[in-house]
Amino acid sequence: MGGIYVHIPFCRKACHYCNFHFSTSLNARDPMIQAICTEIEMTEGYLSDNNISSIYFGGGTPSILNKEELFLIMDRLRSIYNWKEEIEITLEANAEDIHSERLDFWAEAGINRLSMGVQSFHNEDLIPMNRSHDAVIARKSLDLLARRGDFDISIDLIYGSPTTTQEMWEENVDIFLNYNIDHLSAYCLTVEEGTALHHHIKTKKTLPPDPEKSIEQYDYLMDKMETQGYEHYEISSWARDGKYALHNGNYWKHVSYLGIGPSAHSYNGLERKWNVAHNVKYLSSIESGTLPYESELLSETNLFNEKVMTQLRTMWGIDIDGFKEKEKEHLRKHIPALLRDGLVSNPDNRIVLTRKGKHMADYVSAELIRDEDD
Repeated sequence: MGGIYVHIPFCRKACHYCNFHFSTSLNARDPMIQAICTEIEMTEGYLSDNNISSIYFGGGTPSILNKEELFLIMDRLRSIYNWKEEIEITLEANAEDIHSERLDFWAEAGINRLSMGVQSFHNEDLIPMNRSHDAVIARKSLDLLARRGDFDISIDLIYGSPTTTQEMWEENVDIFLNYNIDHLSAYCLTVEEGTALHHHIKTKKTLPPDPEKSIEQYDYLMDKMETQGYEHYEISSWARDGKYALHNGNYWKHVSYLGIGPSAHSYNGLERKWNVAHNVKYLSSIESGTLPYESELLSETNLFNEKVMTQLRTMWGIDIDGFKEKEKEHLRKHIPALLRDGLVSNPDNRIVLTRKGKHMADYVSAELIRDEDD
């Protein structure tokens, strides 16, 4: 069964590190919700059947949706797709949007998992990031969620920021653990071209991230989470008691998914397609009855490389038995050198990143992927 991703392209503020597609202007909010609902109808049949296992509201900031908007999208999805009671329905939420009224209508709509963008519990980090919440709001939001207990919770943290000392990072991790949350996503601060962070570094208004500090903080996180019983099941993801992110996990397993909204990507096993990352062009195309996307038919080499790169990110690693014979030979010829360098292990005919290998995942991927003429 496939999954559906819905991109809500609006934010109240632009985080300085973010390069996802969004607009801080809400002028086109009503027509955008209508266009998203129309695209849901127009894309019926893209997945192999209408039975789905996950829905993910991303963005942007989908937690800004009001009750009418969220219910309109969910009702349109229900009119076409079928799902069981245990489906995972995730909403990305900003801390300032977590209050009782919203939580009530999220639960009523069927949302059962929240992915909360905390990033840090220190204002010294949050202010330079231009986040729309502060440390107090983050704590109050998590307190409220803990009292209710009716959502699965994941939070995002960022390590490697120039403002994040080792002491601050350790405190961030301790606060997360004290809330008894089952899932954590932690990302190294990266500098993407076109972002405010990139401009600030280029003009020397802020310091660039220190790679050595990033490594130290990632190592600390891996050690600490292991001692607390969390599985490091994907390079940036930790879960306890099997609370893996089903929707994101399906990306890594190459399960089909449909992306709705501007900039959203889709995959059906044969092709990838991506919607235009421009709100006005997206609305104009939908209003004219045309789906606003480009697509790429995936070659055998494309599929092999994507499977290698996504499987390698997980604790289960690359399942060599799941490839064709020629592909198996290609993978096996690279294993000895990677084993010698201590970057992978090879249990049960799988290629699994070691602790050292997780720091060099891009290098390992580059060694294992194929050229079109291989």
